[in-house]
Amino acid sequence: MTGIMTSKGQVTIPVEARTRLGLHAGSRLEFIVTDEHHMEIIPLSGSVTRLKGMVPKPKRAATLEEMDEAIAKGAAR
Repeated sequence: MTGIMTSKGQVTIPVEARTRLGLHAGSRLEFIVTDEHHMEIIPLSGSVTRLKGMVPKPKRAATLEEMDEAIAKGAAR
């Protein structure tokens, strides 16, 4: 995919990229420079509900004692 930059520094993002990233007018993007010649574009828009299902539901809920133990282990690091 290729975009073209105008004299004002504006870039048209190809429709395929906009579709894949779920971008629309007003979408906010973050540009992260990864090295001298590369960067990542991260969409900041969208609902947190899109994250649902990314992490599987645990088989059972942790007990308060298990949570306290995990917190203590993390604090000991």
